[in-house]
Amino acid sequence: MAQHILEGNPRVEISLRRSARARRISLRVSRLDGRVTLTLPKGVRDREGLDFAREKADWLRAQLADRKAEVLATHGADIPLLGRLHRVAPAATGRSPRVEGQQLLVPGAPDRVPARLGGYIKERARAELAAASDRYAAALGRSYSSLTLRDTRSRWGSCSSAGGLMYSWRLVMAPRAVMDYVAAHEVAHLAEMNHSQAFWETVEQLYGDTRAPRRWLREEGGDLHRYRFKA
Repeated sequence: MAQHILEGNPRVEISLRRSARARRISLRVSRLDGRVTLTLPKGVRDREGLDFAREKADWLRAQLADRKAEVLATHGADIPLLGRLHRVAPAATGRSPRVEGQQLLVPGAPDRVPARLGGYIKERARAELAAASDRYAAALGRSYSSLTLRDTRSRWGSCSSAGGLMYSWRLVMAPRAVMDYVAAHEVAHLAEMNHSQAFWETVEQLYGDTRAPRRWLREEGGDLHRYRFKA
């Protein structure tokens, strides 16, 4: 994608992309990383698209200003775990991070805290998501072939035709009900590899009413990507 700069205070970098499927010019600010994308339909000149972006400059800067700041997972930071914020603090003893009350205690040098805590979050994610997947798979009478974790941005989970489950490890930072919903959703694909009415009926049989967790992911899920585990 071509990059353009919208001058002003502050300057805004815009990624320009063309889409044969687009019907009109559109401007989007990613909730995940703040990236600004200007999409142009076929036949629309770059200049016309950039003029559109300039007309929307005030709105664009307001959207960027409203984005929540990134949080480095280090001493003093508040990091969510199963939907509850925990303050990261140094651990005087022990070799591994651990939860004590509302604290995430992390041993070792301060510059190693983000990476150590990231490893702990991923371990918790694997344990929690495996337990939820096992529970729903048993209820469904199906089995899955593998479980992998990734730091995905476009989806929270997936199920392959071979029965492999994939989840975003950031789900362990969401409320447990949300994480469980995603597990039920992906396990349901073991029986219905589609999003048909039968699929959604299967999800509801496994999980129950899906409206609240789906709304949470739509409205709050992007904030999970604010937390950084690399210094």
